[in-house]
Amino acid sequence: MASENPFRSILKTLEKPDGGEFGNYYSLPALNDPRIDKLPYSIRILLESAIRNCDEFQVKSKDVEKILDWENTSPKQVEIPFKPARVLLQDFTGVPAVVDLACMRDAMNNLGGDSNKINPLVPVDLVIDHSVQVDVARSENAVQANMELEFQRNNERFAFLKWGSNAFDNMLVVPPGSGIVHQVNLEYLARVVFNTNGLLYPDSVVGTDSHTTMIDGLGVAGWGVGGIEAEATMLGQPMSMVLPGVVGFKLTGKLRDGMTATDLVLTVTQMLRKHGVVGKFVEFYGEGMRELSLADRATIANMSPEYGATMGFFPVDHVTLQYLKLTGRSDETVSMIEAYLRANKMFVDYSEPESKTVYSSNLELNLEDVEPCISGPKRPHDRVPLKEMKADWHSCLDNRVGFKGFAVPKEAQTKAVEFNFNGTPAQLRHGDVVIAAITSCTNTSNPSVMLGAALVAKKACDLGLEVKPWIKTSLAPGSGVVTKYLAKSGLQKYLNQLGFSIVGYGCTTCIGNSGDIHEAVASAIVDNDLVASAVLSGNRNFEGRVHPLTRANYLASPPLVVAYALAGTVDIDFETEPIGTGKDGKHIFFRDIWPSNKEVAEVVQASVLPDMFKATYEAITKGNSMWNELSVASGTLYEWDPKSTYIHEPPYFKGMTMSPPGPHGVKDAYCLLNFGDSITTDHISPAGSIHKDSPAAKYLMERGVDRRDFNSYGSRRGNDEIMARGTFANIRIVNKHLKGEVGPKTVHIPSGEKLSVFDAAMKYRNEGRDTIILAGAEYGSGSSRDWAAKGPMLLGVKAVISKSFERIHRSNLVGMGIIPLCFKTGEDAETLGLTGEELYTIDLPSNVSEIKPGQDVTVITNNGKSFTCTLRFDTEVELAYFNHGGILQYVIRNLIKQ
Repeated sequence: MASENPFRSILKTLEKPDGGEFGNYYSLPALNDPRIDKLPYSIRILLESAIRNCDEFQVKSKDVEKILDWENTSPKQVEIPFKPARVLLQDFTGVPAVVDLACMRDAMNNLGGDSNKINPLVPVDLVIDHSVQVDVARSENAVQANMELEFQRNNERFAFLKWGSNAFDNMLVVPPGSGIVHQVNLEYLARVVFNTNGLLYPDSVVGTDSHTTMIDGLGVAGWGVGGIEAEATMLGQPMSMVLPGVVGFKLTGKLRDGMTATDLVLTVTQMLRKHGVVGKFVEFYGEGMRELSLADRATIANMSPEYGATMGFFPVDHVTLQYLKLTGRSDETVSMIEAYLRANKMFVDYSEPESKTVYSSNLELNLEDVEPCISGPKRPHDRVPLKEMKADWHSCLDNRVGFKGFAVPKEAQTKAVEFNFNGTPAQLRHGDVVIAAITSCTNTSNPSVMLGAALVAKKACDLGLEVKPWIKTSLAPGSGVVTKYLAKSGLQKYLNQLGFSIVGYGCTTCIGNSGDIHEAVASAIVDNDLVASAVLSGNRNFEGRVHPLTRANYLASPPLVVAYALAGTVDIDFETEPIGTGKDGKHIFFRDIWPSNKEVAEVVQASVLPDMFKATYEAITKGNSMWNELSVASGTLYEWDPKSTYIHEPPYFKGMTMSPPGPHGVKDAYCLLNFGDSITTDHISPAGSIHKDSPAAKYLMERGVDRRDFNSYGSRRGNDEIMARGTFANIRIVNKHLKGEVGPKTVHIPSGEKLSVFDAAMKYRNEGRDTIILAGAEYGSGSSRDWAAKGPMLLGVKAVISKSFERIHRSNLVGMGIIPLCFKTGEDAETLGLTGEELYTIDLPSNVSEIKPGQDVTVITNNGKSFTCTLRFDTEVELAYFNHGGILQYVIRNLIKQ
């Protein structure tokens, strides 16, 4: 069991400059180890955490040594434990986490344990931001109208979260209408350095949203994990992770005039994607950092999931400290942060000689080489320079269906479809924009691009340009601060004039909460098979995510979103073609409405003030009248309502005993689904609307829920019955069993029947059959979604065999007791001649001590084929979870034993 910390001798006192002390801290320099000076700053944070938490049980001295020897150990894929300082949740992923905690309390009770042991041991902040939809747009009243609808739809979920904030210690719930989780984290929640009972240590965070990495821009180590891992962290379990390699990314020079942070991040994303950074940290350094605002850094850090890294880390320097003061952190706090980080070799000072930091590999970008660009039409890393956009669009129309292709026949590419919009004749073509959204944590926390967009709007209005009325325009800021500085600048009225009035404070269009588009527009698209476009300042544009009817989705900076809305199409060369006609009949070009960096900087300087941040966040926890009026039950055990279609007691712990069930193999399993490459969590666990013909819709209608009250899958994540039915229900999913047909069905192999995935899975279950999934590369990429692992488990899937897995998704599968296997390099289902119609057997020892992380496993089919796979339990701890039937069962049994 745990013992006293062996590193107590390096506990030092941090003096205040004017006398007195800030507190004690574990001093890295006091180790007198020359290896520390070579460590990347991000690794120093892992080192300090291991030293501070060393108890020779959860964290051992040998773990500290592994991190100190990072230069030699990181290429060897060694495992280390990490205990983050806090946990960040949003409501989509937060509801199931609180449901699981409530259910774990019941399980503890049933096994005779103390249910109050199920309590977060580290601070947990939950921001409700994923529920607001753009039902009302282009209206001065949109914020209020959308919030009223949000509360009507989500009353039960919100009441449950409010119960959780009272029932559990250490949990702060930030009410709806406050902002986007990552922006609230950046501007308010982040501590940078903790001072807990006189002990100082670096802030670090894991979040149940993959864009938690945004906080890396503030020098706080943070990344996304599945809800399952977050729950274990809350309950004091160390996270088991492979000590990562660190890519050093050197920035030089400065951005040219007219370039935005979005242009920069799309360039960085493409470079890092090409370099290959999955499972690694990326650490930025170099003299270019002096020129990079904190908001620009946060934009780059935010898109770590899109370039595949665990973190995109910017160590703390003078720019960070300035930002902390701007956002209303007290002088005393900022002074403590600087003193601590300097004393512990975690602060970058450009006036000192460059550090001797060693990296696993190196990249370099001269900021002057960045050019205007957007990304799409289906993936964030498919960057298109603006000057090539028209040509790229035409090649997408020509190309066969794929990430860069729609296969529209030549003769159909120029067709114009006439329709009637509110009594006015209108026209749509391929590439026409039907959604233009300034949205998402990536960009709305950046004053230069937000005020840049407002300046574009002002210039356009002054010249007499308008946005076509059938384009669904919206502006969803990530915090109330944005509203304050847009008002102070006097520019919001121009955004309103073009239809970009504020619709709410939350993720909206970026996560598929784009609301309906006008019926006439929808019919024109569907009836004529048009490839309509959405342009958004988001971070994800996977097919079917933004809106079911926009097949082309482009990521762009907020000012470019306004420009494309004005143009009305992505089929335009901004260099040579006019964006529209002004009030005097003259052609207006892109260059006529684009502001200079100087213009933007002047407005930012005059409009973004510290008092705005203070005022916004002083009011944030007071909530709003709708939140404050929610009545909730008291009591520490939740009273489950069997009639609820939002919150349902999950079946994970039914029949659980104190003895672990042990490992399971797979015998004569059918292949439920047979996939190619790049199946994302959006395909596995849809977050959009519930389709009227889906199994989830049927379940709701059987319980008397009206179709207009279906709400989204994301909002119903607290109900396992709906989420199991929604698993693999994406309308764009491609399953090889269907021989080219696209959609959420599969073939029940024994009968040859074509069924919904849920119905097929239940049929196999009733026949007593296990199932597996075959997949290609990057299985499970996209947002971190615990339901992408919980759903398959509830469908009876026992193993997934793929070419490769996305990091978080693989660990989530492990957490739910599903076996992840990888084909050997150069092999996949096709090269091995697998049709997916065979029966599959995977033999594993029944004693967990006979299984080793990463070992070879043989898979045998009933038609005599046999092939070897790598078992992707990557650590001993993951094997322990598997032995217990999952991570939550492991935690419960351990807590009772303690």
